[in-house]
This record gives sequence, C-alpha cells and structure tokens, in this order.
Amino acid sequence: MRARRVADRFCATVSSRFSCSSLAAAGLAILATATCRAEESVPTLDGGDTAWMIVATALVLFMTLPGLSLFYGGLVRSKNVLSVLVQCLAMAGVMSLLWVAYGYSLAFTNGGEAQQFIGGTEKFFFRGITPESLSGTIPESLFAAFQMTFAIITPALIVGAFAERMRFSGMLLFCVLWFTFSYIPICHMAWAGEGALFHQWGVLDFAGGTVVHVNAGIAGLVTCILVGGRRGFPKEPMRPHNLPLAVMGTGMLWVGWFGFNAGSALAANGTAAMALLVTHLAAAAAATTWMTIELVTHKKASALGVATGAVAGLVAITPASGTAGPLGAIALGCISAIVCYWAATSLKHRFRYDDSLDVFGVHGVGGIVGAVLTGVVAAPALGGSGLAHESIASQVWWQTASVLVTAAWSGVVSVVAFLLVDRLVGMRASREVEQMGLDLSEHQEQAYEIV
Repeated sequence: MRARRVADRFCATVSSRFSCSSLAAAGLAILATATCRAEESVPTLDGGDTAWMIVATALVLFMTLPGLSLFYGGLVRSKNVLSVLVQCLAMAGVMSLLWVAYGYSLAFTNGGEAQQFIGGTEKFFFRGITPESLSGTIPESLFAAFQMTFAIITPALIVGAFAERMRFSGMLLFCVLWFTFSYIPICHMAWAGEGALFHQWGVLDFAGGTVVHVNAGIAGLVTCILVGGRRGFPKEPMRPHNLPLAVMGTGMLWVGWFGFNAGSALAANGTAAMALLVTHLAAAAAATTWMTIELVTHKKASALGVATGAVAGLVAITPASGTAGPLGAIALGCISAIVCYWAATSLKHRFRYDDSLDVFGVHGVGGIVGAVLTGVVAAPALGGSGLAHESIASQVWWQTASVLVTAAWSGVVSVVAFLLVDRLVGMRASREVEQMGLDLSEHQEQAYEIV
C-alpha cells in the first residue's frame, strides 16, 4: 500500500512538472511569435528592393526621355519635330516640380474626409521625407521619385493628340491644370490604398491602366476635337517625316515599360518577374497581330503598324501586369491590337477627329480594353493570380466602373481647362504659324538645316 502511494505521488509530481514545462514552453512560443510579428510590422530597408527600384525609376524616365520624344518626333512633319521634343522635355521639368510642391502629397497621403478622392497637404514640398524615411522596404524618396516618373509621362502622352497646331504656352498651362485636377485625383483613387475610391471597389490597376492611359487618352480626344484638325486634314497627306526615329522610340518604350510595369511591384520579387514577362509577351502578341492584319488587308506590313501594335499591347497589359499569366497576356495583346487598329483607322476616319499621333486610338482605347479585361485575365482559371471579387463578372463590372469614372473625370477637367486656357492665352496656332511650322514660330529653331 505504501509502495502504491509513493508511486502515485511520483506520477503526480512528474505530471505536474511536465504540465508546467509545457505551459512555460507555450508561453515562450507565444511571446516569441508576438515579438516576431512586431518586428515584421516595422518597415525595414531591403537593399535588393531598393536597387531594383532605382533601376525601374530610371527606366520609366527613359520612356519619356528619349523614348516617347523620339517616337512622337519621328511621326510628325519635319517642321514640327523640335516642338514635340521640347514639349516632352518641358513635361519632365514642370511636372517634376509640381510633384514635389503638391502632387505627391495630394496623391499619396490620407485626405481625411475626402480620402475617397484626394490626399492631404502634410507632405507638400516633400516635407518629412528624409534619407531614413521608408515606404515599405524602400526609401520613401525613391518611391516618390518612381511615382514622379509616371506624373511626367502621362501629360506628355497627351501632346501627341494635338501635335503640330498647339501654342507652346497654351500647351503648358493646359497640362498644369490637367495634371492638378485630373491626374492627381485619379492617381489617388487608384493607388492611395485603404479608403480611396477604386480600392474600396476592389479595382485591379497594377501599373496605370486608368491612371495613365485612359486618363491621358480621354484628354487627348477632348483636346484634339476642341482645338480642331490640322490645316488640310484629312485631304492633304501628313506622313511621318522620320520613321527610323519612331521605330527607335518604340524600342526604347518597350524596354522602359519593364520599369513601368515590373517596377510597380515595388520590390524585387516574383510579382515583378512575372510582370516583366507578361509585359513582353503582350507587346510581342500585339505587334504580331497588327502586322498580320496589315498583311491580310494591304499585303504589306508597315514599320509604323508594327510599332503601333507593340505600343498597343504594352498599354493594354499595364493594368493587368501584376495579375495576368503568360497566356492571358498573349490573349490581351492580340485583342488590344485588333481593337486599337479599328480605333486608329475606321473610328477616327468615321468621326473625322484629328488625333495626330493616335493618343486616343492607342492609349485611350488600349487602356480601356486592358482595364476591363484585367477582370478576366486575373482569374486563376485563366492563369491569373486572383481576383478581388468572387467572380469574373463582378470584377469586370467594377473594372468598367473605374474606367467610366476616369473617362468622365478626365473629360470634364479637359474641357474646362481647355476653354479656360484658350480664353487666357489662346490654344490654337494661327494659320501662318502652322504653315511655317512650330519649330520656327514657337522656338526659333530648326531640326534640320537646309543646305
């Protein structure tokens, strides 16, 4: 009996000690987990992410200078090539300063009660941005610089719609107003995160389908209609003066777009790698499709057609680049080429608006196609990384809603800004100035010396 009691007491002691040890171990595990989570919640600088984003920022700036500049410059007549180059350079200078002054703050800070549509004033003139301040795993200064390059290229895209007939002063003032009242709010709605309108709707816009392409495309359509067609349009031929320049510009845009789309991952990770791959595949598919259409309809493939097709594919994949798979990107490239070809030829000729360099036909229409179909190609069943909504139909609906809001917003701002600037300084160049060419009349320079 005594032996039994001793045995029972021993078992109880062991059991008690084991339980206490388990509880202690469990407590330590919970404490360690909480500590790790607290450490994870504190942003830390990642050297790899930072290095990649420095490259991506340079690539996006490269898209404007010299990519877009050469693309547009080659497509206009020789008497206007400098005017287009200067306009792109001017956008790089002016928009950078406006971005520092108020653009970044209004686009990416919390706007309080107005958070759905606009940010606040806390970071005007980059107040509070220091070498130590972070945005995720990269310096906030780098994030602000990366977003600055988007703010540069978006208004620069618009100038192609009214090329060869807009006064330089009018162009500058219009772009300042449009940037302030259209680009910044749409940028905020799409990318400012929780509380912003498109974020609340579950809209997928990885790299700027609405923010950049639909926004600029609608502004281009409005301005080219309001300013009127070039003298002689559409009866007189207005052929590109230097297609090699345009093709080289296309190549620079293609390469720079890797920074545009893959850089929007804001990290050197698998999403960035896939974004780079699908960007290339969409451009390749669209260029091939446009070339095939021309071979079938005209028996010849043009350099301009292949270049335009590539840009159409790049535009369309932009909103889907973070969610589409390879096959979805190829399908999107093919569809965008077909629709943009129709818009740049049949639609433009049917309504007789002089969209000089097909800003609406490629960026506007391609952006709409890409933004809406992102709701399809993002579906896991089609190789995508996932939808924000339960079904493709629901996702497509909200994608379409974001396009409609962007188009209406940009359209209204563009009309008001145009009429205001036209009243203040005048928008349209005179008949004599247009005949002489904007290079001489607006800048007192010539691209080519006549010997």
